[in-house]
Amino acid sequence: MAGPVRLSIFPLGGAILFPGLQLPLHVFEPRYQALVGSALAKDRKIAMIQPQGPSEGAALFEVGCVGRIDEVEALEDGRYNIVLEGEARFRVLRELEVTTPFRQVEGELIADPDVEALSAIERVGFESEAREFADRQGYSVDWEAVALLDDQALINGVSQIAPFDSAAKQALLEAPDIATRCGLLVQLMQFFGRSDPDESNVTLQ
Repeated sequence: MAGPVRLSIFPLGGAILFPGLQLPLHVFEPRYQALVGSALAKDRKIAMIQPQGPSEGAALFEVGCVGRIDEVEALEDGRYNIVLEGEARFRVLRELEVTTPFRQVEGELIADPDVEALSAIERVGFESEAREFADRQGYSVDWEAVALLDDQALINGVSQIAPFDSAAKQALLEAPDIATRCGLLVQLMQFFGRSDPDESNVTLQ
């Protein structure tokens, strides 16, 4: 395991990035325009992490994901449209005192297993629950395409885009392996899928 790394962070509630997946972002705040500009001038890396609250300088959750800028569109007024490619999860060790307009932390990268797979029963159970959840929510899904995904792409992909609250998405990101994440996803789909979609205060907290 490599030692601590210095990471420039983009704290954004509800935005989860997983290794191997992509996250499109429209960057309009000046401090995050500076963050993107700095990343483009160095290693193209930005660390996505959720804040624990909406206030300025709110405490951060413990785990996030480092992304590399894969695509970038620089607009005339200084805004950016970028696509981040997830590279590795990280754990925050401490926040650093900086003079940059964006926040930075010292973190350690989390090594995920190279190959992870679900049992046949876990995969079938997950797809069955996902079909029920999609039907209840009124989502249109190409299930033939889903069947072609490997376990990691499927579980992480659903974790990233599922319409759960910030705490639930954070729990998915922090799950130590695919099997644990899969089990949690099933519980969340059951919980949220059977809640009143108009109840905006339904959370796991």
